Amino acid sequence: MAVHSKDDIRPNLFDDIYASSTLPVSMPKYRIPDEENDPQQVFQIIHDELLLDGNSRQNLATFCQTWVEPHVHDLMNECIGKNMIDKDEYPQSAELEARCVHMLADLWNSPVSADTVGCSTTGSSEAAMLGGMAMKWNWRAKREAEGKPTDRPNLVTGPVQVCWHKFARYWDIELREIPMEEGRLLMTDEEVLKRCDENTIGVVPTLGVTFTCQYEPVAEIAAALDDLQARTGLDIPIHVDGASGGFLAPFCDPELVWDFRLPRVRSINASGHKFGLAPLGVGWIIWRETQDLPKDLVFDVNYLGGNMPTFALNFSRPGGEVACQYYNFLRLGKDGYRKIHDACYNVAAHLATEISALGPFEIIYDGKGGIPGLCWQLKSSSDVTWNLFDFADQLRTRGWQVPAYTLPSNMEKLAIQRILVRHGVSRDLADLLIEDMKAALDKLSKHPVSVSLTAKEATGHHH
Repeated sequence: MAVHSKDDIRPNLFDDIYASSTLPVSMPKYRIPDEENDPQQVFQIIHDELLLDGNSRQNLATFCQTWVEPHVHDLMNECIGKNMIDKDEYPQSAELEARCVHMLADLWNSPVSADTVGCSTTGSSEAAMLGGMAMKWNWRAKREAEGKPTDRPNLVTGPVQVCWHKFARYWDIELREIPMEEGRLLMTDEEVLKRCDENTIGVVPTLGVTFTCQYEPVAEIAAALDDLQARTGLDIPIHVDGASGGFLAPFCDPELVWDFRLPRVRSINASGHKFGLAPLGVGWIIWRETQDLPKDLVFDVNYLGGNMPTFALNFSRPGGEVACQYYNFLRLGKDGYRKIHDACYNVAAHLATEISALGPFEIIYDGKGGIPGLCWQLKSSSDVTWNLFDFADQLRTRGWQVPAYTLPSNMEKLAIQRILVRHGVSRDLADLLIEDMKAALDKLSKHPVSVSLTAKEATGHHH
């Protein structure tokens, strides 16, 4: 005979959650539990673990959006079950994607925007790889038609984000990355021409270099390649990695010629979730004309209910980010994008002035001629007993993520710090950062990290 009734042993729904039967004990972390658990208790466990992440609004390392409007949250919730790849089941989501493609083609001055082809992706890295694949396929087809070998393709870039290194390795392409040099941190037309030959599938300038935030000179490179073709017959296309600048230059520097106004620019990728202001998880790739996308890269799929073409690397993915990108285009318009980005540039300029005034730092980039951001190094004359990695560690104690890192070859010995000013990084937030920087400098001066560290050593790696 049972001693207790079921009501006696049923969990009390009004118990404090931290006094419940689940939370006083540790739940399994590396195996699936045998039995169900209360959803509110499991949510609280995961919610509490996520408190240990950094505050994304204070993450000044990321290019990605960390603040979005409430309506964007609502649209993301509405689309959580919509599969972007299934254009038969979700035709209106597919229509929004197509509208975005044509809007971007128009924004980037495609000469025949109605004939432009493109698609959304999970981010700019996937979009970049699609652009790279198209260049390789087109180069290979041309070489085969001429009866020439196709076993040694190469790609010429400036200092690029890791996605291009991945592309070159995955698709067996020699990456001819122009190294940084003292006094030259970007690709130049002269350095490009040194590396081009008949096996070059394309040249990739970056509109907003990851390391220093600066724009590379697309028009100058295009002119140099035009001259190369006139002299040698080599017709080498340009793909612009506009991950950040593609959503900045059209609004804030419309006179800058970098896009489809240059006939040699055949494709452009950009990140919707960076300065496109969409939530994380959307990039874009646009080809100048339909013929720039090889048909061999397009697959027809009929097992989702209708016959549809697909030419992305990923397959199933949510449709919310595309809907939110379309929302931003309609909600902000060109004027709204310009106002938001101009505000970011103003904050970047303010930060550059204030950080320069702190004393030990030399500004490398102040937000002019690139994306809203700044980067700096320690002055060679600074008599400090710490380096930029120590300074970054101090800022993290207040929640700020201001990364310190060394530059790529041939500048590996130079360490710099960088800030990206995104939508949501206000002047007030910037001033709070400056006050915390002053406090960090004061603490480092009173509590030396290494009394033997010279100013020259302080510009290099973390000791």
